Amino acid sequence: MMVDGRGAPEDGLTFTFRFTDATVSLSNQGADLIRQGWGKRASNASQEGYGSAAVLPEQGIYLAASIYRPVLQFTDKITSMLPKKHSQLVNDGLLTFTENFVKDHLLPTMFVDYRKGVQQAISSAAAFRPRAHTSTYTPTVEKGRPILQGLLAIDLLAKEAKEWMDTSHSMVLGWAQAMPKFATDLVKYVQTFLERTFERCRTSYMEAVLEKLSYRLIGRHDIERLMRLDTASACLPSSLGHSVSHSEAVGSGVELNDLFLSLPSIKQDNLIRDDNKLILLASLSDSLEYVADSIERLGQAVPRAASQDSNSRNQATSPRNLASFADEYRKLATDCLKVLRVEMQLETVFHLQEMTNREYLEDEDAEEPDDFVISLTSQITRRDEGMAPFISGEKRNYVFGGICGTAASASIKALADMRSINLFGVQQICRNTIALEQAMAAIPYIDGESVQQNLDRVRTYFELLNMPFEALLAFIAEHDQMFTPTEYSNLLKVNVPGRDTPPDAQHRLSEILSH
Repeated sequence: MMVDGRGAPEDGLTFTFRFTDATVSLSNQGADLIRQGWGKRASNASQEGYGSAAVLPEQGIYLAASIYRPVLQFTDKITSMLPKKHSQLVNDGLLTFTENFVKDHLLPTMFVDYRKGVQQAISSAAAFRPRAHTSTYTPTVEKGRPILQGLLAIDLLAKEAKEWMDTSHSMVLGWAQAMPKFATDLVKYVQTFLERTFERCRTSYMEAVLEKLSYRLIGRHDIERLMRLDTASACLPSSLGHSVSHSEAVGSGVELNDLFLSLPSIKQDNLIRDDNKLILLASLSDSLEYVADSIERLGQAVPRAASQDSNSRNQATSPRNLASFADEYRKLATDCLKVLRVEMQLETVFHLQEMTNREYLEDEDAEEPDDFVISLTSQITRRDEGMAPFISGEKRNYVFGGICGTAASASIKALADMRSINLFGVQQICRNTIALEQAMAAIPYIDGESVQQNLDRVRTYFELLNMPFEALLAFIAEHDQMFTPTEYSNLLKVNVPGRDTPPDAQHRLSEILSH
C-alpha cells in the first residue's frame, strides 16, 4: 500500500492511496496461497483506487482480518498528524474501504466457509464415535482427553485465541479481538455454529436414550428433586452447589430407591443394553462440558473486544447469549450422567428382582453367588472399564455409586415375597453381597465406606433370621430404628425351618415398636 500526500491549490492538501503488490513473509500455509495464485493480480485488480472486491484476490480474502488493525492504527495516527479540517479525508478513504470490504465480503465468505466446515465436522461418521488413546481419564486434551471430534472442531471456533493462526485456521475470537467493530457479528456467527452443534449433540443423545426407562425417569419432577438432594450430585456439571444435610441425603436416597422398586417389573427392553451407547453418553457428557468451559471463556473475552468500539451493537447481549449456550451444553452433559446413574440402578433392580422368583432353601453351602449376581457384577466391571477413559473418577463414582444402595433396598424388600428361607439360603444371600462388594471395590474413586455400609445392612438383616424368636425381639428392642416396622415384620412372616414363631409374634413386635 502506498500513501501519497500532495499539495492542492484549493485546500492545500489531498490524501490518496493505492494497493500494490509486495513481497510478504508468510507461514507454510501462506506460501500455499502464493502457489495457488494469491500473489497474482486479478484482471481488474491493476486499477488503482478502492471500492471493488477485486482489490484483494479471492484466495487472500481472509487476510483482510490481518490488515484491519494496522489500517485502523495507521489512519488514527495520520488523523492525529493532520489539521482537524483534513482529518476526515483519512476515514473517508482507506479505513472506509477496509471496513466495507470486511462487511460486504469477508464476513459473508467467512460465515459460508465456517458453516460448511462445522457441518462437515458434526455430520461425519467419526464425529460422535468415542475414541480413547489411554486406558484412564486424563483432564487435558494435550495429554489425551478424548473429546469427540465433532465437538473438538466446534471448540476451535469458541475457545479464546492466544495467538494469530493462519488463513482458514484462524480463530473467530481472534478476529473479534482484531476487529472490535465487527465483534458482535462474529459472535453471532459463533452462536449459530454452537446452536447447530448442540442440536446434533441432542440428536446423538436421543438416539441412545429414546423410549428407555432411565430417560423417562430423570424427566420426572419427583425423581429430579431427589437426585438433586443426593450429595454425589455435587460433581455434576450444572450442580448449583446446594447445601444438603446428611439426613436429607440419606432420606432422598431411600425414597428414590423405593420409587425404583415400586415400578412394574423391569424388562430388558426398558434398559439400554448396548454398552457402546453408554460409553457414548459418557464421552458426550465430558465433551459437552469441555466445550461449555470454552464458551464461558469466550463470553468473558467478548466484552473486552467489543468494548474497544463504542458503536458495537448489542454489546450487552453477547455475553448473556453465550452464557445461555454454556448452560445448555452443561445441562445436556448432566442429563447424560443422570441417565447413566439411573440406568445402573435400574439394571440392579432388573437383576435382583430374580430373588423373588426362587426359594432360598439350600441343601448345602454354595461356593458361588447366584447367577443373576454374577451377571450383574460382570456388567458393572465391563461398563466401568468401557467408560474409564471418558469420564473423571468422581463422575465414575456418581455413575456407579448408587448401585449398592439400590441393591440393599432391593434385597431387603425381596424378603417380603419369599415364602421360606433356611440357614444356607441366608448364607447364599450374604455371599451375593460379598460378590457385589468386591466388584464395586475394583472401581477407583468409588466410595468404599458407603458400599460397605449398604451391604453390611443387608447381611445384618438376613442374619437376624438365624436368631431364635426371643433373641430377635430383644435385638429389635435395642435397635428399633435400624430397620422399618415393615422390614422387621417381614422377618417374622417368612418361614424359617427350625425357628419357633408363636401365634402372637406380630402383636408382641408391634408392642415393642410402639414404645
